[in-house]
Amino acid sequence: MTDWWWLDLLLAIAGGLALLWIALIVALAVAGPRGPLLREALRLLPDLLRLLRRLAADGGLPRGVRVRLVLLFAYLALPFDLVPDFIPVLGYADDAIIVALVLRSVVRRAGIEAVRAHWPGTEDGFDVLCRLTGLPLPRKES
Repeated sequence: MTDWWWLDLLLAIAGGLALLWIALIVALAVAGPRGPLLREALRLLPDLLRLLRRLAADGGLPRGVRVRLVLLFAYLALPFDLVPDFIPVLGYADDAIIVALVLRSVVRRAGIEAVRAHWPGTEDGFDVLCRLTGLPLPRKES
């Protein structure tokens, strides 16, 4: 403790923000996809972003879904990340993990039909999307 209360307050706020940042990094590491699924998510990122844009523009979806998507776009547009991009692997993986988590929430709320209708990618990509969001894989029609 110092004699200046404002310095103590500033140090406490800085320490609290540092702890919050560490907690967010740990949460991303625990909740995010791992191994091959993370690599597939990174590869699908362009299709995922097109999907999210199409879903955000769909007025038939619940407002909460569209709000989540707008907040996700705002996060992706910010010039800073939770993990700076110059850190190998994790720098870009945090964006993919956050997209996957928001997408998981959106798909569970909007339904697989809405997502399927807006999916711009391949069938294999859609299978990866289903694994990322925790949905059952669609049955292959013979």
